[in-house]
Amino acid sequence: MPLLFLLFLAVPFVEIWLLIKVGVVIGAGWTIFLVVATAAIGAWLVRAQGLSTIGRIQQEMAAGRLPADEVIQGLFLLVSGALLVTPGFFTDSVGFALLIPAVRRYLASRLILGGRFGFQVHRPQQPTGSGKTPLDGDFHRED
Repeated sequence: MPLLFLLFLAVPFVEIWLLIKVGVVIGAGWTIFLVVATAAIGAWLVRAQGLSTIGRIQQEMAAGRLPADEVIQGLFLLVSGALLVTPGFFTDSVGFALLIPAVRRYLASRLILGGRFGFQVHRPQQPTGSGKTPLDGDFHRED
C-alpha cells in the first residue's frame, strides 16, 4: 500500500516537471498539441488492439478454452487507455509501452508466475444421495 501511495504522489510531480521542461524547449502550444495528439493516437491504438483482443477471446471461448491470457492482456489495454488519455508524457510513455504485445505478454507472465494473479474454475458440486444432477427434477401436472 505505501508503494501505491508514493506512486500517486510521485507521478503528478514527474508529469508537471516533464511538461514544464518540454514546454520550455518547444513552447507551450506545441506541448499542448503533443499531449492532445498522443491521447488521440493512443485512444485509436487501444481501440484497435482492444477489438482484436475481444476477437481472440471469442475464438478461445468458441474452442472451449479459457481465454486467461487474452483477458489479462485486455486488462493491460484498459490500463494503457487510461494512462494515454491522462495528460502527460510519463503516463503516455507507460501507456504506449503497454500497447506493445511483447511487453503485455511479459508482464502477464510475471503476474501469473509470481502468484499475484490467477484463475480458478469452480464447478458445482453434485448433490449427495439422490444421484440426480442439478438440472434433473421431477414434476407432475395438476389440472
